Amino acid sequence: MDTEQQLKISKSIFLVPIVFVLVIWILYAIEITFGYNFNTYGVYPRNLVGLRGVFLTHFIHNNTNHLFNNSIPLFVLLSSLFYFYRTIAYKVLLYGALWSGLLTWTIARESYHIGASGIVYVLFSFVFFSGIIRKHYRLVALSFVIIFLYGSMIWYVFPIKEGISWEGHLSGFLVGLFFSVLYRNRGIVKEVHQFTKTDFDLLFDEHGNFIPSKIEQRVEEES
Repeated sequence: MDTEQQLKISKSIFLVPIVFVLVIWILYAIEITFGYNFNTYGVYPRNLVGLRGVFLTHFIHNNTNHLFNNSIPLFVLLSSLFYFYRTIAYKVLLYGALWSGLLTWTIARESYHIGASGIVYVLFSFVFFSGIIRKHYRLVALSFVIIFLYGSMIWYVFPIKEGISWEGHLSGFLVGLFFSVLYRNRGIVKEVHQFTKTDFDLLFDEHGNFIPSKIEQRVEEES
């Protein structure tokens, strides 16, 4: 599949981003409407019951501000993933959600860790580093756009603010980086141009030395 075919726009590019964002908003609406508290379904590190959060944490949010802050980058980054990396998009999304949750469960503080920010950091890291590694001009341009829009996110992989799961952010960031290396040869890659020899090239040997005898010999043979 050539690059132009892979970058063909279709409605399916936005299907997963729209569905994902709608689901997390609907779940939050159910939570506040009926007075539920889904926070206990988040990741609780090194606890067997807390292990269920590996799968559920990405759909649970603490408040509307938390939800809104994740929704926009989630939609933008998921759309970028499914447009530029559609052949591996589902693997990056599903495995990224799984492994970022597991890593958070392994390294984080003993507290409930919730939110889609783990996936946001997987996508941010994957999209940014993939463009740099592949060196394809369109993907590099996308990397610069992503770092321009969300570059400040990098600071939140460190414990600089109370109440934020920096461990979840760090886990997502590392998983995204790993996937960008693992899948570096899948999908769009920098094209290697093949050059064909001309009569002018035949005037020189592999060391660049001028050898007109070859072209003269060829002319004699054609005569």
